[in-house]
Amino acid sequence: MRLPNAERALIDRTKLEGYLLSTAHPIGRFKARFFAALGFTADHWEVLEEALREQHLHQDAEAGVQDEQGQRFSIRAILRGPTGASEMMVSVWFMRTGEDHARFVTAYPGETK
Repeated sequence: MRLPNAERALIDRTKLEGYLLSTAHPIGRFKARFFAALGFTADHWEVLEEALREQHLHQDAEAGVQDEQGQRFSIRAILRGPTGASEMMVSVWFMRTGEDHARFVTAYPGETK
């Protein structure tokens, strides 16, 4: 199953630039190393946004926990970076109750199943 209304998914710039790609963030800096190896940087955060939209949002999503706040989803797929290198990655999405589009939560390296 694809993420519902994937074409309208929201990806907050600060999640990418200030967290996943930030070498200064206390937690994000460890993820930033993973993304840097693929060629993604905070200075060009929009390249990662585009890659998520073009490469991840077209893949199957796995429904996770659903509660009164909404539905969680994860997408496990290959992410190819600007350098041409690629790695398995998991992106996490959340659709709030009453909304018809998901929001990007986070991403992390994923092992091949």
